[in-house]
Amino acid sequence: MKQIILTLALVAGVTLSATAQQPFKFGHINSQELFLLMPERDSALVKLENYRKELTEQIETLQVEFNKKLTDYQNKQSTWTAATLETKQKELQQLSQNIEEYQRNAQEELAQMQQIVIRPVTEKANAAISKVGKDNEFTYIFDVSMGVVPYFNLEQSIDVLPLVKTELNIPADKVAPTTSTTTSR
Repeated sequence: MKQIILTLALVAGVTLSATAQQPFKFGHINSQELFLLMPERDSALVKLENYRKELTEQIETLQVEFNKKLTDYQNKQSTWTAATLETKQKELQQLSQNIEEYQRNAQEELAQMQQIVIRPVTEKANAAISKVGKDNEFTYIFDVSMGVVPYFNLEQSIDVLPLVKTELNIPADKVAPTTSTTTSR
């Protein structure tokens, strides 16, 4: 029995000693900067811009139709009967409501499309950060772009952006644009 207790104590001591010898390894990354560097971001933004243009063109088409009918109404209202005037007014009101509804729906669809096209880029970035963390035995990698890490010691935390850039085959000398319209992640 003493031998078992002695063996357990010895194993526990070795385990604690091994754990004590492996210090925590902390890293940090600015994921927004990484996102700006990723070539996939550019193609996602092009898709998003094309979709936005398509929706805008449809709204403009509806607005042109409304303006034509409004001009027609204004030019001919004095010659129409009361019943025709009422019908044309209702038609204009309905068309105006349709335009407003389409604009609301277009904004929602654009937000959904943004999530759809940006998600794969974000997932790829997160996968690369996770792989770098695992491969380099980091205990934690903090994202400093979100502003939720109020303090970190640069001497004790490693900037993993260069490692993640390597993982994603982004040239080491490529830097994020300083002024850019970014899409929220």
